[in-house]
Formats: sequence, C-alpha cells, structure tokens
Amino acid sequence: MKLACVTTTERGATDLLLSAFAERLLQVGTPLAGVVQTNTECADGYKCDMDLKVLPTGETIRISQSLGANARGCRLDPSELERAVGLVTQSLDAGPELLIINKFGKHEADGRGFRPVIADALEREIPVLVGVNGLNLDRFQEFAGGIADVLDGDIDALQGWFDSRLTLTGRVRAV
Repeated sequence: MKLACVTTTERGATDLLLSAFAERLLQVGTPLAGVVQTNTECADGYKCDMDLKVLPTGETIRISQSLGANARGCRLDPSELERAVGLVTQSLDAGPELLIINKFGKHEADGRGFRPVIADALEREIPVLVGVNGLNLDRFQEFAGGIADVLDGDIDALQGWFDSRLTLTGRVRAV
C-alpha cells in the first residue's frame, strides 16, 4: 500500500520523528510535499505554540492561537490550517516522491484538514506517510479502509517503508 501511519507514545515524538525523516530525505534531494510540525514551549506557562513547516519550501505557518490562561477549548487556528492545506495541495503538481502529513487529527477525522490532500496524493500514486495519535488511530484506519501500513516509531522503519515504495515503482534512491 502507498499509505502508512506512524504513532509514538511520548508527547511530541511523532513530530520530531517526521521532521527528522523529512530532513534526511531533503538532504539527499528527494522531492517532498507536505507538512511537519514544530512545537515551541511558551515562556508564559501556556501550552506550546504549534507551527507547520511546509515541504519543500520551508515556509512556517503558526496553526495555534492563544486563547488565554484559563481557556480549555481547541487552540487550532482553522484558517491557518486551511492555508497550509492549500499550499500542500498546490505542491502535489510538482510530482513529489512522498507526501508527509504531520497529523491525522480531529479535523481530518471529521473529513476536513489534510484529508482531501491525502486522498488526492493517493489518486496520483504518491506515497503518503501520516502521523497519527492514539485517539485518532481508529478513525484513520476507517478512512484508510484498514489497509494502511502501521510503522514502528523509528526513522529506520520509515526509511524502509519509503524505500520499498520506491522499489515497487522501479526507482531506487540511496540514503
């Protein structure tokens, strides 16, 4: 299958893993599309700021919004998420070898966010790697029809899966 997900148990570990994997692939010239997330702890004691780095351009989009010290609601800024979705959708026309999506979250589980981009990439035969937290794994598998590969949370597992996708298409890239 050209669709895989990775889940880690430690807070922020999936973001770090996908970022490191994207960096590894970019360093050897692999054409990529997608987003990876960077979390920055806030000095004021609030939850971290969430930024998406758009691949391959490196443009950074802040997708979190400050709701104040006592706020309990979702901090996601949907308009900025949709801006990132638009940029990634446009980048599929360049024919990347891999689409990386930082998270199949609540928006994707509800049919929004990056969900249409994932489907578009798969229709174009572009392999897709998605970070998924435990809360949304069942919804992701439902979306994927239960046929997505579930990868171990280490960079070698991601590399092995990606290399096998290239082999299936007759392309081989040394890393």
